[in-house]
Amino acid sequence: MSFKGDKKEEEDGSSNPYANLDKTIVLQESRYFNESSVHPRKCTHILTKILYLLNQGEKFTTQEATDAFFATTKLFQSKDVMLRRMVYLCIKELSCMAQDVIIVTSSLTKDMTGKEDLYRAAAIRALCSITDSTMLQAIERYMKQAIVDKNPAVSSAALVSALHLSSSAPDLVRRWANEAQEAISSDSAMVSYHALGVVAGSRRNDKLSTVKLVTRLARAPLKSPHALCLLIRLAAQLVEDDESDASQPYIEFIECCLRHKSEMVIYEAAHAIVNLRKTARDLAPAVSVLQLFCGSSKASLRLAGARTLARLTAKHPTAVAACAVDLENLISDSNRSVATLAVTTLLATGAESSVDRLMKQISGFVSEISDEFKIVVVRAIRRLCTKFPRKHQALAAFLAAMLRDEGGLEYKAAIADAIIALVEENPDAKEMGLAHLCEFIEDCEHTALAVRILHLLGREGPKSRHPSRYIRFIYNRVILESGPVRAAAVSAVAQFGAQRPELLPNIRVLLSRCQMDDDDEVRDRAIYFSAILDTGDEQLINDYIVNVPKPNPVLLEKALRDHLATRPEEPFDIMAVPSEEEPKEHKEAVVEIEVRKPVQVSIEELYSEQLSKLPGIERLGPIFKTTAPVDLTEAETEYRVRLLKHVFARHVILQFECVNTLNDQLLEHVHVRLETPPEYEIRAIIPAPKLEYDKPGSVFLILDYPSAFVDSLGVFGATLEFTVHDCDPNTGAPDSSEGYADSYPLEEFGMGCGDQIRARAVTEDWEPLWERAANAPEASDTFGLSQNNINDAAAAVCEHLGLPKSAISGDAVKEIRAQGIFRGGAPVLVRARLVAGGSGEAVTMKLAARSPREDVAQLLLAAI
Repeated sequence: MSFKGDKKEEEDGSSNPYANLDKTIVLQESRYFNESSVHPRKCTHILTKILYLLNQGEKFTTQEATDAFFATTKLFQSKDVMLRRMVYLCIKELSCMAQDVIIVTSSLTKDMTGKEDLYRAAAIRALCSITDSTMLQAIERYMKQAIVDKNPAVSSAALVSALHLSSSAPDLVRRWANEAQEAISSDSAMVSYHALGVVAGSRRNDKLSTVKLVTRLARAPLKSPHALCLLIRLAAQLVEDDESDASQPYIEFIECCLRHKSEMVIYEAAHAIVNLRKTARDLAPAVSVLQLFCGSSKASLRLAGARTLARLTAKHPTAVAACAVDLENLISDSNRSVATLAVTTLLATGAESSVDRLMKQISGFVSEISDEFKIVVVRAIRRLCTKFPRKHQALAAFLAAMLRDEGGLEYKAAIADAIIALVEENPDAKEMGLAHLCEFIEDCEHTALAVRILHLLGREGPKSRHPSRYIRFIYNRVILESGPVRAAAVSAVAQFGAQRPELLPNIRVLLSRCQMDDDDEVRDRAIYFSAILDTGDEQLINDYIVNVPKPNPVLLEKALRDHLATRPEEPFDIMAVPSEEEPKEHKEAVVEIEVRKPVQVSIEELYSEQLSKLPGIERLGPIFKTTAPVDLTEAETEYRVRLLKHVFARHVILQFECVNTLNDQLLEHVHVRLETPPEYEIRAIIPAPKLEYDKPGSVFLILDYPSAFVDSLGVFGATLEFTVHDCDPNTGAPDSSEGYADSYPLEEFGMGCGDQIRARAVTEDWEPLWERAANAPEASDTFGLSQNNINDAAAAVCEHLGLPKSAISGDAVKEIRAQGIFRGGAPVLVRARLVAGGSGEAVTMKLAARSPREDVAQLLLAAI
């Protein structure tokens, strides 16, 4: 009977064999991998448990991940196909947490180049996830071969790995573009798609190359629908960047894709046309396609069509009006998301007489949809409030009912925004809107929203017919809410006292009670407003309570910067700062299908385009790191120069970013004369042709590092040299004179250990890691530091050696533990113990470093 019960649970889909896994037990089970003879099926089951825990967000310590990783590597001896593929997956997932993962590189490289296709694709993915960017050159030849491999799985794995590596080693991946170009013509849809992604990514900073790529592929459309979708996006981007007639061929190509046999391509083309800011007539082909999607038997296509049409109504409601019949049919759709989008689109495009009927249909299923689609409904109703002001009672009542429902901050904020807009735009709706908001803040859980509503009540409440009714709701917030809400309530109450004299005696009583509040901000506001109200000076009350000038924070910052740069000795006039920015041409929002997250760009990526233009840069290999910029001049000087160091394995590029702050001078032939330590050799100097007023330019110097690592430490002297031409301050045009040579001394700068190492803190499982490196060469010494405070000393050591501050631990005795990679790829472990001396005595530090390269360990000691 128990067996039957288990079988029944399995059939119902309610049983999860991995639901109650314990990490400790699973890790103990993984020790089974170390036995001399293992059963493949049992090993596969254990690996599945590990992967399940990792994908459920279970946190593994560094030691746990390392032990599991090395236990898994013992299974490379197995010939079982399924087990080996699970091994690759586990290696890939554990590599980001475990230490010394580089040890399996040779095994993965062997499988990557072997004859067993089932292993090769997985081995490529695992290898590229564990290989450091400095070690990628060793497998570059194999990656190029894999990209053009006849097996689609192998080729696709190599291309996807290249896409992932493009963020850490863009220069290296760029060299694989020729092989990827060849793979675009593959018969496999995914290989073609991934290859186009690699080629387009390698050309993203070169517009001319991108134009050539899109033009060539548009003439002979791709077989892969996925690749064609990506090509449509590239073509649409070119149209966005160039609105001249030269972009017409790309528009024609996108419109041609509307007749493709793949629904995916058709929708991508329609979506691109909708986003290209065209007139209603230009949108007609795309709208026709979306109209057909609305009548499709597939729910996904109906949703896509309805959602895009709903977004389009904000820009071109007349273009969507032609789809009214099809959208009416979707109101009763079984998919509530589709029905919601259909109704909101009809609300935006329909007549005033149809509003009541559509609102009834919305109320029937609004509680069944997600917050995302509820926000779509709210925004549609907000537009209706502006479009049909006579319907404000029904619309406000509907919004108030939604406000009482369950929902998150974004959903509630959207409703509050709609009611606030209604109050501000329609005088007839003010009393009712404020009443709904007063009821809402009685149970509002969101501080930011409550503060905003209180601000509105303070501004609009005193102007209403019965202002006293709102004071009770506001004062309740002083009694019941958190500090920020209480402070906002005090400001709102003061507005009533300032604008309604009949309420002033009661307001004084309320403010006097607030002067005993626990929160400093609440007490200060209450005392401040009481003092102003007690003066009875109408002008003072108006200037400091009712009509307080509120300058735009962005414009205020700009005005302060300009003041400091031009006339810092004069007093600053805050009243001269405008409260609003000058109106600018508004760029229409793109009709997005999903929210795009902002891309985080590293400093290496930020400067990659500038470096790629330097002659001979490709011979230096991949970049190791770019240091943070350092100012070599004072902030207020006539020329501002800051230095960035782009570090490679055997070379360093010094980039001097220069700005000319004199509007009556034009600088030409700008270069830097460098005084280097004797072991450095300057390979090339790339000057800046000219420096116009307030337009940055850069001077580059390429240097060879000394062959001995210890010799790389040193101090450099630098002088900015240029030819000066006097010019018109207004036009910037230089005079006819030949100009004269001049120079400007820059501050000295050093090349330290921190510039040449990438390090991270190691706080957990340090001792086993340190012991595993016991056979590596070690350098150690004891130092007396100049600092007397142990905290300052530890921070200074970390900054000097390029170690993160998080590597510091301990209280009375500070310990620094870190591991890193030195330029060229040599790993290094650093351990330092700092002990405070007696009163007034210096801090003592014992520093030890272990690395396979003894000269790297010696360098760390020499840097102190």
